[in-house]
Amino acid sequence: MLTRRTLLHLAAAASAAAITPALAAPTAAPLVVTDALGRSVTIKTPIERVVVNFNFEEFTAIAGVDGWTKVVGISRAPWEGWRPSIFKRYAAVIPNLQGQPDIGNSDDNNFSAEKVIALKPDVLLLADWTFQSLKTQRDQIEAAGIPIVVIDYNAQILERHLASTRAIGAIMGTQARAEELASFYERQYTDILARVARAKGPRQKVYVEIGHSPDSVGNSYTTTMWGKLITTLGAENIALGKIPGAWGPLNAETVLAENPDLILIAGSSWTNRPKAVRTGYDADEATTRASLEPFTRRAGWDTLKAVRSGNVNAIEHGLCRALFDFVAMQHIAKRLYPAEFADVDPAQSFRDYHARFLPVSYSGTWMLALTP
Repeated sequence: MLTRRTLLHLAAAASAAAITPALAAPTAAPLVVTDALGRSVTIKTPIERVVVNFNFEEFTAIAGVDGWTKVVGISRAPWEGWRPSIFKRYAAVIPNLQGQPDIGNSDDNNFSAEKVIALKPDVLLLADWTFQSLKTQRDQIEAAGIPIVVIDYNAQILERHLASTRAIGAIMGTQARAEELASFYERQYTDILARVARAKGPRQKVYVEIGHSPDSVGNSYTTTMWGKLITTLGAENIALGKIPGAWGPLNAETVLAENPDLILIAGSSWTNRPKAVRTGYDADEATTRASLEPFTRRAGWDTLKAVRSGNVNAIEHGLCRALFDFVAMQHIAKRLYPAEFADVDPAQSFRDYHARFLPVSYSGTWMLALTP
């Protein structure tokens, strides 16, 4: 039988247990990431749910196919809508890609903060151009406790390329892979600029246009994307200072007056653009050249130095804002400085990049001179 003293001890113990809080489970330390804009972003760990807005191929190279198991939403239009043949290839090797929920896209004015919040991600990876255009939505997302990490490969600034790569690696737990890619990219970039620095001769003029149709003038670029690549390679971008903002169409008469030495017409695998320059995984050289040639038949273009010398080039538009943009830099530099880049094969560089870092195989035509 229990004595009165024992009963009192048991009651006291029960009372103490009732008022003594249980020991809290240890929590993981938050992750602090420096994004492309130099912002320090704090993210609660473990990170299990990620939303990706852009730079899907970069994400895949850094995080691997396994990294997609943590992705719970994407902006579908910039990949599936703009470059469906590329999306299809990745969907064949990423099991959950085809069914990813869509958060919308800033270019289509349907980016939805509500959809992002409903997905309850631990972090949102947002392209800089979307981040800059959606202040209201990003304030709503951050107010809901969802941190935003800005990724930027569009600005063509080396430091942003490296910071973006390392940020994705830190978030996805693939820091070693990210560091391998960052170091690899920096070596390629440095080698290209070293060769350019050794080049002799006058500064050449370059005109670049997005090649939607030879019947209308597409956008050219000034301080970002193709524009920044051209100036980085030591050439003169004839659109710089002649169009407002970072991109827009350059007056046709200006192109004739400037008489460029090199013309780049950016193509892709766009749908519903039958007269566009065709590049990418499914374009052979004959197809690409056939789609490029009509641009040279524009009024007055037969007098241009670039046309007369055969230095008109098709180049995949997606190459100007990517971790693999160094292959586009190699192609442009080889056309500008053939002696310094005689031993460089940009197509082989891209083939090697695929084999080393991407889950899809290289094929097709990504950059090509009209005259072999």
